Amino acid sequence: MLDRNHLSTSYGHTVEPRKIIHVDMDAFFAAVEQRDHPGLQGQPVIVGGDPAGRGVVATCSYEARRFGIHSAMTAARAKSLCPNAIFIRPRMEAYREASRQIMGMLRSYTSLVEPLSLDEAFLDVSVITANGTLAMDIARDIRQRIKHETGLTASAGVSYNKLLAKLASDWRKPDGLFVIPPEKGQDFLASLPVGKLHGVGPATVKKLAAMGINTVLDLRSASQESLTAQFGKAGLWFYEIARGIDRRPVQPRRQRKSVGTERTFLENLEDTEVMLTTLQQMAEQVAARLQALELAGRTVGVKVRFLNFETVTRARTHAQAIWRATDISACLPGLLEHALSASMAGIRSVRLLGVAVSGLTKIRADLSASGQLSLLEESGTLHETSFDDGR
Repeated sequence: MLDRNHLSTSYGHTVEPRKIIHVDMDAFFAAVEQRDHPGLQGQPVIVGGDPAGRGVVATCSYEARRFGIHSAMTAARAKSLCPNAIFIRPRMEAYREASRQIMGMLRSYTSLVEPLSLDEAFLDVSVITANGTLAMDIARDIRQRIKHETGLTASAGVSYNKLLAKLASDWRKPDGLFVIPPEKGQDFLASLPVGKLHGVGPATVKKLAAMGINTVLDLRSASQESLTAQFGKAGLWFYEIARGIDRRPVQPRRQRKSVGTERTFLENLEDTEVMLTTLQQMAEQVAARLQALELAGRTVGVKVRFLNFETVTRARTHAQAIWRATDISACLPGLLEHALSASMAGIRSVRLLGVAVSGLTKIRADLSASGQLSLLEESGTLHETSFDDGR
């Protein structure tokens, strides 16, 4: 392994070109369960809710993924695809402990570590590589050390920016390493569907397809003017990432302002009850995420984007911080009605909904001892989505 005593660097230095590593644990929650319970190794393991209820898959082992199961799928659907699957309720403290160990390892290489969730992070190793050390060798060393010290596997991507490093880490999953050098960036991107790009969601994919844009190469052929005319500020982002340009720095001290999720619908919602049910499902996801991060918040917000792209947000602030799904959900009927009533054009046809909790504060890890882990029984995906990133 590399001599890590000579790798540590401090925040504040920049070296061009940047060398970014994205480390992503493989099927993290399920892998922890298989590690801690050897009898589960090689079995289709699903971490999530009860398939007899409204439970949702949080994550699943690669053995389960062979059946077409994926995160955010209903547990009932997962059970129908793989009747022999083993369903396990989440043990968040076990996952947090494994995450703390892994993040500690990453910070032994550099202080420029930006965790994205419990199971993935960016590292900027530009200063480290200035002495001739290869970023690929650092990534290989990280993966070997994680496997040796935790018994878990990680995939890693190496490139000159965040966009490509993250794409690279997905390229040879699980337990893989892939490098995209600067001279190969645009070629690597060219044939990818636009939906693989950061910030390009299903609604944007549909809109781009209507413009005859399906691949990154197609996107690259569009002018900056046409993209900004269609997508506003996001158009410039699309123009740049199609050319492999991503200026976002690794931010080790990023202060989290909110935890939220939002969804853009391929078909607009007209029924208020359907909207409310959707928001309540989102509240369960947000509650699960708050628990994972050991956070609570005082303000619950709802975001509504109408058919004409008018966007309205409404929020309610509590006297005390909350984190339970039931407490978040209790705010939703009133907030939704206020938001729907606020449409300037009187429209009630909705293309996007979002829920977020802000005014965050840290909560004790032992809150789970009071039974709060039951919030995760019907939670959806545990990946965070920015409340304001509805493109």
